[in-house]
Amino acid sequence: MLFHSSIRNELSRYFWATLVVLTTIVLTVWLIRTFGDASFGRISPQDVGLVLGYTMLSNLHSLLTLSLYIATVSTLSRMYADSEMVIWQASGQSTLALVRPALMFALPWLLAIAVLSLFAWPWANQQINEVREKFEKRGDLERIQPGMFQESADGKRVFFIDKSSTAQGQGNRVFIVANENNVQTIVSSQTGFVETRLGNRYLVLNNGQRIEINPEKNEFKVIEFESYSSMVDTKPIQTSLEDAQAKQPQALLANPTPVHQGELTWRIGMIVAAFNLLLLAIGIPFINPRSGRSGSLIMTLISFFTYYNFVNTSRNWVVVGKLSMSEMLLSLHLPVLMLALLILIWRSQQGLVFKTKRRVPTLQGQAA
Repeated sequence: MLFHSSIRNELSRYFWATLVVLTTIVLTVWLIRTFGDASFGRISPQDVGLVLGYTMLSNLHSLLTLSLYIATVSTLSRMYADSEMVIWQASGQSTLALVRPALMFALPWLLAIAVLSLFAWPWANQQINEVREKFEKRGDLERIQPGMFQESADGKRVFFIDKSSTAQGQGNRVFIVANENNVQTIVSSQTGFVETRLGNRYLVLNNGQRIEINPEKNEFKVIEFESYSSMVDTKPIQTSLEDAQAKQPQALLANPTPVHQGELTWRIGMIVAAFNLLLLAIGIPFINPRSGRSGSLIMTLISFFTYYNFVNTSRNWVVVGKLSMSEMLLSLHLPVLMLALLILIWRSQQGLVFKTKRRVPTLQGQAA
């Protein structure tokens, strides 16, 4: 059918154009963040590209949802602005007739959003966690490049080793600054090496000096030592939410804790939101040919980010126990679905009124 094919073709053009633009913008932001993580020692500089790819895969469902929404609104706004929608309505096509071609085009992308939200999101997060954990498992001295300051894994210490340090696990002219319990400690030594004791790794310093500064008590201590030991490896604590984000749906269902239910609520909510937003995108656009298109675009962005923030908030509400998963899904997404259907029916009735007014003069002319 000409009507269906023309709608799908124009949706495809707007969708790919929007997806390319959004991906370019968001990819730049993610690249800056990933470089920031590498500079702070959270990931290895060699893994920047890998982490960036996983990050994009984990957030691709959001980009597809926004691209579908903007593409649908842009297509219909253009049709209203160019009076093309008036011609289709005069030929018998109402606003409800737009639902079928829009769903035919969006169905593969809605399925892709479902797969990405349920399975690709936790898999990508798990891969990112493994990359970070693998890097964090390295000793603090092993992560240090001679001649450069480097923060420890827990962020409480800063290390420096002279460029002349070449042996693995050993260093010359070691400098350490630590902040613990509001006490600043400055340690310097001629040599240092890593030693394992009862499964824990310690940095052993020889022939150095330790300075302790306590601002609260106005204390200043200087201690010279021949040998000084300090544990250098600490494992970062992973929150339960980060752990849930890296689990597949079957693992979340097997252990229905509030955190796991909140994560499932968010994933299912992203899928339902993509469908609801598609219906809203069909009903929202309506442009006077004499006015601009900025009104529909602004309404599109406001409605999307408002709905998206509510979906994110729904996870926290389930985690803290305000609502159960089923109650949260129904109370958030069912009203939006009903609103979208009411808008579509209202717009369809407007089209019927328009066609009736157009036909009456023609019938009167024939009777005369």
